[in-house]
Amino acid sequence: MKDSRDEMLGRIRRRLGRTAANAAAGRAAIDAVLARRMQGPLPIVGEDLVAHFLARAEAMASTVEAVVRMEDAPAAVARYLAAHKLTLAAVAWPQLAGLDWSGAGLQVQGRAARGDDLVGITGVFCAVAETGTLVVLSGADTPASASLLPETHIAIVPAARIVAGMEEAWQLLRSESGELPRAVNFISGPSRTGDIEQTLVLGAHGPYRVHIVVVQSD
Repeated sequence: MKDSRDEMLGRIRRRLGRTAANAAAGRAAIDAVLARRMQGPLPIVGEDLVAHFLARAEAMASTVEAVVRMEDAPAAVARYLAAHKLTLAAVAWPQLAGLDWSGAGLQVQGRAARGDDLVGITGVFCAVAETGTLVVLSGADTPASASLLPETHIAIVPAARIVAGMEEAWQLLRSESGELPRAVNFISGPSRTGDIEQTLVLGAHGPYRVHIVVVQSD
């Protein structure tokens, strides 16, 4: 898959005349265009991004809990699973595997999700207060399957990574990533569809449940 993607992007670069020698200049020209563009009207989010994010996430049918430290996240996850009588076994992003899951009574494996995994635990690249949206990048240490395949998706969101709107999310991605990942997923609550007789059905194309644990401290 990666070889095919690289080949396709390589053909596009060649048609545009992009080379290693002029790549930096081309990127600078794109950045200049983005910097000059006129900003359209934006909704009022307010100064308390965390409170706005939590309210919008709940409006999108996510459930939420705030904790003080990252070390408190496993206990919060355990409380949620126990309260909903869900399995205490889960998969998590490899970068989260070092948290004390077993101390919270959970069996968590740091790997990508498979079809039989019922709970997936992820972090986020950032979150959008305006819409209550999680922004998740695909990658070796952040497998997208953990947020897409299980019936229950639990996301751990550092408060410092909550931005006001989509514009700020893309600006953050451009400033922190050397290149775009293969996928940028925007998750606003559980998967849903109203295709059949305009009846809303949750879990049609992904998780039935999305639970968000916001970590207040850095």
